[in-house]
Amino acid sequence: MITNYYQGTRPTGTPGRTWLSGSHRYSRLMLLAMLLLLPGISAWAQVKIQGSIISDEDDAPLLGVTVVVKGTTTGVVTDEAGKFSLTVPDETSVLIVRSYGFATQELTVGTQRTFDIRLMTEAQTIGEVVLIGYGTQKKSDLTGAITSITSKDFIAGNIQSPEQLITGKVAGVQITNNGGAPGSGATIRIRGGSSLNANNDPLIVIDGVPVESSGISGSANALSFINPNDIESFSILKDASATAIYGSRASNGVIIITTKKGKAGDKMHVQFNTVQSLATGTRFVDVLTGDEFRSVVNERGNAGAKAILGTANTNWQDQIFRTAFSSDNNVSLTGALKETPYRLSVGNLSQNGILKTTSMNRTSASFGITPEFLDRHLRVDVNLKGIRQGNNFGEQGAIGAAVNFDPTQPVYSNSDKFGGYYEWLDANGNPNTLATRNPLSLLETTTNTSNVLRSIGNVQLDYRFHFLPDLRANLNLGYDVSQSSGVRQIAADVASNYSRGGVDATYNQSKINKVLDFYLNYTKESGIHKVDLLGGYSYQDFVREDSSLDKNVAGTVFTNTYYKSQYTLVSFYGRLNYTLASKYLFTFTLRDDGSSKFGPGNRWGLFPSAAFAWKIKDETFLKNVKGVDDLKLRLGYGVTGQQDVFGDYPYLARYTPSLENAQYQFGNVFYNTLRPEGYDANIKWEQTTTYNAGLDYAFADGRVTGSIDYYFKQTKDLLAVIPVPAGSNLTNQILTNVGNIENKGLEFVINVNPVRKRDLRVDIGFNLTYNENTITNLTKVEDPTYPGILVGGISGGVGNTVQIHTVGYNTNAFYVYRQVYDENGNPIEGLYEDTNGDGRSTPDDRYRYKSPNPRLFMGANAQVTYKDLSFSFVARSNIGNYMYNNIYSERGVYRSIANSNNFLSNLSPDVFNSNFQNNQYFSDYYIQNASFLRLDNVTLGYNLSSLFNNKFRAHLSLIGQNLALATKYKGIDPEIQGGIDNNFYPRPRTISLGLNVNL
Repeated sequence: MITNYYQGTRPTGTPGRTWLSGSHRYSRLMLLAMLLLLPGISAWAQVKIQGSIISDEDDAPLLGVTVVVKGTTTGVVTDEAGKFSLTVPDETSVLIVRSYGFATQELTVGTQRTFDIRLMTEAQTIGEVVLIGYGTQKKSDLTGAITSITSKDFIAGNIQSPEQLITGKVAGVQITNNGGAPGSGATIRIRGGSSLNANNDPLIVIDGVPVESSGISGSANALSFINPNDIESFSILKDASATAIYGSRASNGVIIITTKKGKAGDKMHVQFNTVQSLATGTRFVDVLTGDEFRSVVNERGNAGAKAILGTANTNWQDQIFRTAFSSDNNVSLTGALKETPYRLSVGNLSQNGILKTTSMNRTSASFGITPEFLDRHLRVDVNLKGIRQGNNFGEQGAIGAAVNFDPTQPVYSNSDKFGGYYEWLDANGNPNTLATRNPLSLLETTTNTSNVLRSIGNVQLDYRFHFLPDLRANLNLGYDVSQSSGVRQIAADVASNYSRGGVDATYNQSKINKVLDFYLNYTKESGIHKVDLLGGYSYQDFVREDSSLDKNVAGTVFTNTYYKSQYTLVSFYGRLNYTLASKYLFTFTLRDDGSSKFGPGNRWGLFPSAAFAWKIKDETFLKNVKGVDDLKLRLGYGVTGQQDVFGDYPYLARYTPSLENAQYQFGNVFYNTLRPEGYDANIKWEQTTTYNAGLDYAFADGRVTGSIDYYFKQTKDLLAVIPVPAGSNLTNQILTNVGNIENKGLEFVINVNPVRKRDLRVDIGFNLTYNENTITNLTKVEDPTYPGILVGGISGGVGNTVQIHTVGYNTNAFYVYRQVYDENGNPIEGLYEDTNGDGRSTPDDRYRYKSPNPRLFMGANAQVTYKDLSFSFVARSNIGNYMYNNIYSERGVYRSIANSNNFLSNLSPDVFNSNFQNNQYFSDYYIQNASFLRLDNVTLGYNLSSLFNNKFRAHLSLIGQNLALATKYKGIDPEIQGGIDNNFYPRPRTISLGLNVNL
């Protein structure tokens, strides 16, 4: 018989061994039963939990979020309300919360039974998660020099091309816009140029598709085909330990562009963005007015010059430039179909240039969808982008013509001949073939248009194996195709092409770039060890087809060309990331690249890299130190390759047909000849070795963050075009592997958050880069007497150059005479220092002087937010760069008013300083300091949401671009790629009004 069963405190006076109940026999039976059921005891320890998951960005519940018990296949997904419930083995279980488009979280169950989880979007957590080659990585685990910029930090305003979003924002990255023309491109340099004649541009990867670096016919900028409004983030890979996974074409760094995606579980919302802009010219070339020019000609000109002076006061630059209006409108739909995120966007940019008749119209569409299958083990990422771009390039030669044309002449003549425009004529009444053409006529009588279609897309399949969740397979199939056509037409009776009977020219181009990438990725964490192993194969094929026809209006053909070309890249690659005790990080990468641009014996290049990072903050001696939030040391080494040179078959013998005006006559028949081109059958990969040491830091509760990096780059086997010794019967220049270049520099980044309150926040950022570029070898056999390779062609004379590549100096160093001055500091015409001491004035007296490359460039930005009001600015500075003022050297002399050819050309006011009669093209007098400080962008914004009771989000912004410039340079702009100022399309000042609405 069983007596009372007591729970809790033992009754007083009851024997301890019998206090539970009844007889010993029943106790023994119960104990035996428990032992027999021991395998099922764990089920009794299971814990039931529940929770809800919302987006940290807008507090919306998230549908389809996966909640899995780490190390098992047990898991659930959230419902439409973001709710979930799950039974886990015990309180030590770890939950992995994952959803595409959001940062993954890991949570230990512990004693908690109800979880309220907020997931941050990838855009919000880009500071923690960074895109690297073929994957992502936590910023805290990076071993290489990688910088990420997200959409919340992009530059606002009249943005026509992606690179403009980050100008001045990244240390070590110099972005120089190539001018103010609509759709104009930019020159991007990451840690200086590594090559002489091969491509110095970084590799651009858009949503997993490496795009071809060469341009597209009919477009000034290959990157302008990506709508900046569709971009979510940039990841810039700067050192070889980060870029080596891309091997080929990675010597100049890698820029990974990711476009915006939908979010799982998100309701559909619509975003509309519009920016309306006005652009005006701010700086124009300084020339003489009509009255000033008349005064000079009357004082110093001969009788012939005085006789043809006009009576007008024409500002020719006013005639060709205008105030230009632009409109950029974009709409996007983002959401999820049940558990499948998607995004669809359409945009149109209509931009007019400040040079009359120049414009660009771009219509873009983008679609992305990310479904998941097989119990979320298979994710399919589809990205499609298409753009149609129409360009009107006008006639940019009108810029130089406006500088040169006589300001005393009228715009129009009294005759209907030549369109009624005033022109310089010869004795027969025909256009003077030596004189400058009427600038306005050049613009208004020239048709120079193009239409370009381009599409970039890919399908990426990522499968996590059911039987081994730590192993993933990733297949990426992508393409980049374009089709372009252009027309250039000038009537037969127009002065600019009167002698050839006008122009009727067309061109067409087709480009197809196919991509296949496949890799396996295995990750495993065990105790203090974590391994991330990746191995893959890459195939990329480029096919290009071009044709062009140039004839006059009557149908006489001058050139008619067609060619089709192809090259292929094949690669095998692998990477190992190993973490020890969460604070010692190792990365090893190896890539084997094959390029069809090289012969069979030199086709393959092997590119290794290694890196190490030490999380010093996690060491015992710093772990508990207040004020130090992060301190990490990074060391890296790697080798990358370069094969991107002009021409797809540089190792093969080639023959070039002669032009129509260089035929050989047999009897009455003219035949084209074939000219053999010089070539090097043993041409091979150019290789760059990079060493990097960096320190990442964070102090004062994250209010001060940044990094310091030192790098050293050595490029050997340069792909360079060099002169061929006299006696060769093939060519006077050849592309071969010769020479070495070194780049070394220092990068410093600091971001400060001095004020962090509920209604007020202040963020300040500053980056500084010092870069020194030196050529260390240029010949296959050591020759200390070799002067170098002449480069830097200028306007004036035939074949004149003012730059040189020389051992021991920067690339593109200016190569000029040292000007001699009188006691009053005035230059003495034609008198230069005898630098070699031979007692004569010869070309050997030229010396290497300064460089167009800045030694130091900086960027500064700040943002202040007070309640609904925000203010931000971006400024940039170059220090140590110099410019050759070709306007001064060409127009700053009195020679042009001697009137030996029955026409007049305007002068630069610098002629009053130099007093030169004849052109002194090679004088260092024209090398000018072009250091500058530019205020790039100022934005004032206001959040309108509170005005509408937060029923929808809206933001109004007023943006100014290129607002101020401080420089000693006397020309039109101190920031011209290449360092030679001539015929430059001015950068406008732009004022924009923007409105962003989210419904």
